Amino acid sequence: MYCRTGNEGAIYGDLPFPEYLRIVQIFASAGIKKVRITGGEPLLRKGIIEFVRELSQLRSFDLQPLDIAMTTNGHFLAEMARPLKDAGLRRVTVSMDAVDPEVFAQITRVPTGFAHVLAGIRSARRAGLDPVKINCVLMRGFNDGQIIPFGKFAREEGVTIRFIEFMPLEEGRVWSRDIVVSLDEILQRMASYHRLVEVSHEHSETARRYIFEDGIGEIGIIAPVSHPFCGHCSRVRVTSDGKIRTCLFSVWDHDLHGLLRRGASDGELMEFIRGAVSRKEERHHIGEPSFVPPSRTMVHIGG
Repeated sequence: MYCRTGNEGAIYGDLPFPEYLRIVQIFASAGIKKVRITGGEPLLRKGIIEFVRELSQLRSFDLQPLDIAMTTNGHFLAEMARPLKDAGLRRVTVSMDAVDPEVFAQITRVPTGFAHVLAGIRSARRAGLDPVKINCVLMRGFNDGQIIPFGKFAREEGVTIRFIEFMPLEEGRVWSRDIVVSLDEILQRMASYHRLVEVSHEHSETARRYIFEDGIGEIGIIAPVSHPFCGHCSRVRVTSDGKIRTCLFSVWDHDLHGLLRRGASDGELMEFIRGAVSRKEERHHIGEPSFVPPSRTMVHIGG
């Protein structure tokens, strides 16, 4: 409900899989090693398992296989986890904003959805799609009562919980700083259950990582509002309709697909990509008077 008003359907189209594969191969030849398939909901796309299999055949510039991951709402994951793993998917992240079934139903508008998603998470673990990560966007007065239950869930289910500070990317444009549950507050509240200890992470990782003091269970916190990490962000997104976005908060797209459709060579596409990335924004301006909402909301960008 916080992400979508429910009043808008799909606005941007999809590309044929061969065009996505060509785009990924060009990025890989430029040095990209990790590819994440997002949405929307990728498991709704017919042919997704074969697409993962074909992605797994691509190689990075150093001839190594790509690290392929997926973000999903988990509703169809129970039956698809093993085929996805066999096709070459390495890791999966499930978007799940509550572990209380009633709160989950309120957020997703799906009355019986929690059982399906929980089954999907467990199926992913059995299939070896490790580490299975759970993304939870926290909002004050909405689901911030789930912080400690998620801590227990991490320990009991053997998954990594990643709390994400609420960002102004929703369709309804209702964001305010007062709704944000900050990294510092999450740590303080979790400490009343079990103390967390920070562990090292890669310089370009978006999440700060913590484990419980007894070593059982991991929590990550993505804090773009209270602790921005723009200076070492290494992410670049390609939307479903083939536009490059160098930041979630970009106010413009770079039309890679338009160039591709006009018959550009791989070298020309590579030059276009390098030019777009070289103009990557230095930082976002969340909460500042100069902040301009991004040209697309999150559901139309890809998580």
